[in-house]
Amino acid sequence: MRRKKENSLNGDNSKLSRSAIVGTIIATIIASTPLLYSLHESVPTDAVWDTFLFTYKSGVWEDAQYAMWVYTSKIIPLILLTIWFFTCRHWWYHAILVPIVMFAFQAVISWNGEAGNIDEGTFVVLLPVLVLVVPSIYLIRAKMFNKINYADKTLEELEAEFMIKPKGLWGKVKQYF
Repeated sequence: MRRKKENSLNGDNSKLSRSAIVGTIIATIIASTPLLYSLHESVPTDAVWDTFLFTYKSGVWEDAQYAMWVYTSKIIPLILLTIWFFTCRHWWYHAILVPIVMFAFQAVISWNGEAGNIDEGTFVVLLPVLVLVVPSIYLIRAKMFNKINYADKTLEELEAEFMIKPKGLWGKVKQYF
């Protein structure tokens, strides 16, 4: 009996190990975001930041610390939203694409610094995403409530029915392309 119990515990060990490793990496990234966000405070306030790895010239920003603050204020929410998107199990998770696209656009524009106001024109870029995401979410919601009215299923059962469960991160990425 002892040997059978050991085999059952060790038999699914690779799946458990991979899941535990991915979960640990995601939890570490989420837990370290306050530290990552405050790293800009260690950057000098000069226009040029010299390290043993690279030299950063702040250009239009005129202050390397300010530039790093702008970059981290765009990149950290983008990372957290991306993690949320790929780990969300609710039917409405496509709505998270809107802020992801917004922060990605702002991160690219802030890197180009020459563009002037980095938050200008965000709505123009978000409009195609909104045109696709908002109606699809509304249609899914309408279909769910239509089924609620004509069936004996609870809202949780319908959410589970509409939930897309690809296998792994790559499967979730592949369903969009």
